[in-house]
Amino acid sequence: MERAKRNVWLWSGMLSLMLLTQTAQAQESPLGKGKVSRSTFTSAIENREPVDEIVVLNDGSTEIYFFTELKFLQGRTIVHRWEYNDVLQAEVAFKVGGPRWRVYSRKTLMPHQTGNWTVVVRDQETGWPLEARMFRFSLPGESIP
Repeated sequence: MERAKRNVWLWSGMLSLMLLTQTAQAQESPLGKGKVSRSTFTSAIENREPVDEIVVLNDGSTEIYFFTELKFLQGRTIVHRWEYNDVLQAEVAFKVGGPRWRVYSRKTLMPHQTGNWTVVVRDQETGWPLEARMFRFSLPGESIP
């Protein structure tokens, strides 16, 4: 009986995932070929490139950068939305000047802001989300669940 319940749950989950995928594929981007080709959190930017990749920031640093390489979005304004535990903390807008454009924004974190952070990259005019990335901020020695 338990095995039958697991199978029903598994099949219903797979069906839901397939329907979600088909719905997402059916909705075409209003930005045409425009996309984020690379994005990452990093401790610094050198020559307009990230120096490393951060998933968990727990070395005592309180400053973090979000790097984004944009393709085919020239003339548009793209926004980095910094969210802490799903609450908007900052928005940084960039005017895209060419077919390949690299931008970054920076955030200084306070000790009481430990937890999950997300940056959502979206088109300012349409609100269309292009990318979302997460990192976790914790204090040195703090355990990460």
